[in-house]
Amino acid sequence: MILVFGAQGQVARELDRRGQVTPLGRAACDLMTPGKAAEAIAAHTPELVINAAAYTAVDAAEDAPDAAHRLNAEAPAEIARACVRRDIPLVHFSTDYVYDGSGTPPRTEDAPTAPLNTYGRTKLAGEDAIRASGARAAILRTSWVFSAHGTNFVKTMLRLSQTRDALDVVADQHGGPTPAAAIADAALTLGQALRNGAAGGTWHFAGQPAISWAGFARAIFDRAGLDVTVRDIATADWPTPARRPLNSRLDCGALLRDHGIAAPDWRAGLDDVLKELGAT
Repeated sequence: MILVFGAQGQVARELDRRGQVTPLGRAACDLMTPGKAAEAIAAHTPELVINAAAYTAVDAAEDAPDAAHRLNAEAPAEIARACVRRDIPLVHFSTDYVYDGSGTPPRTEDAPTAPLNTYGRTKLAGEDAIRASGARAAILRTSWVFSAHGTNFVKTMLRLSQTRDALDVVADQHGGPTPAAAIADAALTLGQALRNGAAGGTWHFAGQPAISWAGFARAIFDRAGLDVTVRDIATADWPTPARRPLNSRLDCGALLRDHGIAAPDWRAGLDDVLKELGAT
């Protein structure tokens, strides 16, 4: 049995759709309460744990650092220690926000980390805690997640298109939009490798090719057949409480080399999501 922490997030929803997992939402296991994660692992005795729970409200985290640290750092540490005690492998999701976004080349897994915001710092602390625990864990860093569920850029653009025929979108942040469905499949593949005795590690998994938010918006409208003009603006023209990295490109070559998992083409994933949403 595969135990998944988190039930309503985009990746957790995709994992649940595959019918191979037991998801635990807040009602069943409130990770804000110390000890609950270990209790759940002891009660379910899974063969694999996937941690898809996180504090992902990037701007809100600036005003709630303690809550973000609890969910993104302390809870993963507890999960990892519980997995170590029972020799259970763990798959954990992290983010491109552990980097400062300087330069233009895609980051490899061993590139120096330097988060710009509370969300990134707490996610990095979670990574470090998992490694320090000694758990046999696969940490999967991803970026710009989208699906037909929850809140994400694709759904926001479609919603705004209902009332606007032109939108200002940031054009100097570049990264890889990543379908949640592809992340779920990669996690299950990694999890099976861990169950078969593979070593843990940290890998990047992000959609290709890299694109700006403005470019992604244009692709959404084009593929959905919507006549919406996208006007390029700079990050400085759209201030937010949390600083965003300008370069979120991730080099995904190591995951292909080590586990045969290729980076997904976000365009195919976008078509699937638009079809599911009835937007095509």
